[in-house]
Amino acid sequence: MTIDWQNFTPLSALAGGALIGLAAAMFVLLNGRIAGISGVLGGLLNPTRGDTAWRVVFVAGLVAAPLAYRLFGALPVPRIDAGTGALVLAGLLVGVGTRYGAGCTSGHGVCGLSRLSPRSLAATLAFMGAGFATVFVTRHVFNF
Repeated sequence: MTIDWQNFTPLSALAGGALIGLAAAMFVLLNGRIAGISGVLGGLLNPTRGDTAWRVVFVAGLVAAPLAYRLFGALPVPRIDAGTGALVLAGLLVGVGTRYGAGCTSGHGVCGLSRLSPRSLAATLAFMGAGFATVFVTRHVFNF
C-alpha cells in the first residue's frame, strides 16, 4: 500500500481524527461504554439481555458510513499488495491478538490511551511494534 502524497490532505486527516476522538469521548461520557470494535462485536456474539440494540446500531453505522459517503463522491479504490492467503492469515492473527490483548487497536489506541490506561499503553505499543516488525521483515528481509 502506498500513500498518494500529491493528493494527501492533512486537514481532512486531522478532521477525521478529531471526529473519531469526539465520537469516542461522547460515547464513553453519554453511555459509559468504550467504542472498541472487538468489544462491540464480541458483545453481539455473546448477547446480554438489554445490551444488544446499541451494539447493532453501532455496527450498522459502521456499515452505513461508506454507503452514505458514496452518495457524495466516489469511494477510494484500495490497492492491497497481498494475496488472499496472506490476508486471511493476517485477519486470523489480528483476531487472536485482540483476544489476548483484551481489545483491539481502536479500543486501546483511541479509547484506552485517552483514559490514560497503562494496560492500553502497553497493548498499543505491542500492536505498533508488531506492525513495524512485520512490515520490516516482509518488505526488507523477505522482499515480498
